[in-house]
Amino acid sequence: MRFFCLFLLVMLSVSCGGHRTWVIETPETRELKGWQKPYEVDGQRYHPLRDHQGFSQEGIASWYGKKFHGRLTSNGETYDMYAMTAAHKTLPLGVEVKVVNQRNGKSTIVRINDRGPFVAGRIIDLSYSAAKKLDVVEQGTAPVTIVALGYPHREGSKTTYSVPQNYDAGSFAVQVGAFSQAANARRLAQQLKQRFGRADVHFNDANGRALYRVRVGDYNSLSKAEATKGSLMNNGFPGAFVVAFD
Repeated sequence: MRFFCLFLLVMLSVSCGGHRTWVIETPETRELKGWQKPYEVDGQRYHPLRDHQGFSQEGIASWYGKKFHGRLTSNGETYDMYAMTAAHKTLPLGVEVKVVNQRNGKSTIVRINDRGPFVAGRIIDLSYSAAKKLDVVEQGTAPVTIVALGYPHREGSKTTYSVPQNYDAGSFAVQVGAFSQAANARRLAQQLKQRFGRADVHFNDANGRALYRVRVGDYNSLSKAEATKGSLMNNGFPGAFVVAFD
């Protein structure tokens, strides 16, 4: 119940996988657009990226089809299994991405209009048509590379996108816990500092109550922060998540 005293949570449906999503509404996120707000699924918190530029990722793709056909997606559209769309956990909704099947070299372009997949190790959930185009339907999953192209600008048969300037650049850290007592936060930060070189305590006033967040590292790329998050999750901090700073 303490968590609910600290945050106002708005519950939304996520059609990909039938999960329930808790959108986290705090003084820090109140001014963000809906798709920019952090959200939580099955105890795991996700921080949507505010900018797609330079984003690329490798991992496992899966697909979802008839079971979810006709349901609402995270951006309010009706899911069409025959459209060229996909779900991603953090990319801005509406962005198009190029997906390449590493097994056969086939590629296609899809538009992100949903959140997911919320299965460990998977990075994108393709519509049926997109999965069929990449020969993923029969196997169910496939290793892929995805590259964010941007918001499309179409003139006749020509499509242009904003040009990526760099790959996953920015300022990132990994949050491992939040405490109401400063001493507990500092104790954990000291332990993590010995292992990771840097761990800080960040104070925040959440609805009139003190909250001390413990964050590890100071990374200049998302991939470095994600690697540290994976290490932390495998070593007693399953709720660790990456935070980005402007």
